[in-house]
Amino acid sequence: MSVADILDKYTYKDYTLWEGDWELIEGRPVSMAPAPMRIHQNIATELIFELKSSLHDDECPDCIVSFENDWKVDENTILRPDIIFTCGDEGKKYLTIAPKIIIEVLSPSTAKKDEQVKFKIYEDEKVLYYILVYPDELKAKVFKLENDKYTKIGDFTKERLDFEDLDCELSINFEMVFKKFIDK
Repeated sequence: MSVADILDKYTYKDYTLWEGDWELIEGRPVSMAPAPMRIHQNIATELIFELKSSLHDDECPDCIVSFENDWKVDENTILRPDIIFTCGDEGKKYLTIAPKIIIEVLSPSTAKKDEQVKFKIYEDEKVLYYILVYPDELKAKVFKLENDKYTKIGDFTKERLDFEDLDCELSINFEMVFKKFIDK
């Protein structure tokens, strides 16, 4: 028996009682880092602006771009992605279905979790696009789900990404996202 088997596992009900910012991964609480550095928040804002600007609400009335929503994957796993794009989710307190797109803006304290743990969960839950943004490098790594596995589409710095296989037309111009942060 391992130590992990002996430790308590928590559920969504427990999670709702905790103070502070947490995620719950397979029943184990994971404290979220203190407020990210300004560049993290500012890049996230630019990404949301880019997505919202390309989304035509009249063509996709059930789709939303949102920031830091709890996603209840199951009773033992609750995640809070930085940015999501979802369609048709009726959840009021938290996301109830897998987003079509998740964007995580990495910081040194979250990089390993975002690149490994969340990568696997998002892949298993069939999130169509997973984008890892590296603020220090002003670069985004874009992955697309193909045959139930993520395939890297590429590294984006100045390129435009037009999302495919969505019911809505949606894009991100990474040159516009990163331009304010070059040489700062």
